[in-house]
Parts: sequence; structure tokens; C-alpha cells
Amino acid sequence: MNEANNQISPARAGSGGGSSAVISRRAFVVRASVVGAVLADSTVMAADLAAQSTEENKPMDNKNIIVAADPFAMTLKDAISEHLKGKGYAVTDMGAVKGKETPYFDSAQEVCKALQAGKAAHAILFCGTGMGMAIVANRFKGVTAAVVESVFAAKMARVINNANVLCLGQMIWGEWMAKEAVDVFLNTKFTQGLEPLAGFLQDACKKVDAIRP
Repeated sequence: MNEANNQISPARAGSGGGSSAVISRRAFVVRASVVGAVLADSTVMAADLAAQSTEENKPMDNKNIIVAADPFAMTLKDAISEHLKGKGYAVTDMGAVKGKETPYFDSAQEVCKALQAGKAAHAILFCGTGMGMAIVANRFKGVTAAVVESVFAAKMARVINNANVLCLGQMIWGEWMAKEAVDVFLNTKFTQGLEPLAGFLQDACKKVDAIRP
């Protein structure tokens, strides 16, 4: 493969400054892996990074969070809701609760409409694997939902993809690790740690959001 055909110019990607430097896609992957190596040392480190984040590094303008689960994931959703409330978040539950078994394809729609209306900046959705919720959520303009199975992936969904909805699976996540993933997701900024590639990442997200076949 010709490396010259696989390069990204920061200037063309919207980073400005008139720099003639060229960043290859391979270099992008290498830089991203460096960030990953720092976090992958331990999941405890990821939790510490979230705890140490300053108010100015938080991507949210408020402490409103929307959650929703289908009947198979209410246990995990309830644990995360209590965790968030303990950190001062105002949690709105739009999914299944005891005595009200709302399927994932209904609750995900309700949550995404609330996000579009500006009622919260982020949402956390739960089902068996997280996949069903994400499929529905990603049909809504302005919503980028990420299914993750590690704390690192939760962080990079914010850093690289600017995801505003985190989807977790009850069949996959234990409560302790799910709490760490949620903390990292909510306390990480878009392009954080990959600032040299900010222009490319911002342009990529705009182009992806514009894809509406």
C-alpha cells in the first residue's frame, strides 16, 4: 500500500495554522495506542483519571443524565443510577422499571428525543448486550451511541467519536467495572489526549454525522 495515499493533512482537516506537516493514518493509530497504553495499565488508573478531572475538563454543561433499560438490564441500570446520584447527577429514568416492562426499541426512542430537545447532554442505555439500544439510538440525528465492553473503549468513544450515549450490556458488565466506565465516559472530552489530531477528528465526526442515506 502506498503510504502517500493514506495520509491526513492537519491543515486540510481543519486544524488551521497553515502547517505543512502530514499525519499518516498509521501515525494516528500509533498515537491513539499510546493513550490506550497509559489507561490499560490498570482499570484503577482509569477511575483515578475520572476522579482527578477538573470542572473545566468536563464535557457537560449540567449534571443532568438520562438513563433507560429494557427489562433484562434493570439491575445494572439501577446500580449505575444510584452511583450517579451519589456523585450529584440528576438522573431521569425513561426505561423499564418494576411493574413497567418497556422494550428497548421504545425506551431508546424516548431518550433520544429528550436529548434532541436539550433535556440532557448525555444518556446511558442498558439492555442485554447494549447493541439493541445503540442500533435504535444511532437512527436519531445528533445522537452518537457507542456500545463498549471495556473502560478504555468507554474513554475512546468520547475522545475519538464524541459519543454522547453510552450503551452497556447486563450480560457483559459487572457493576463495579460499569461504574468506572460511566465515570470515564462522563469525564472525558472530545479529542482529549489526541489534541494534535483534533482537526481531523472534528472533521471526521462532522462528515459521519452528515451521512444520511
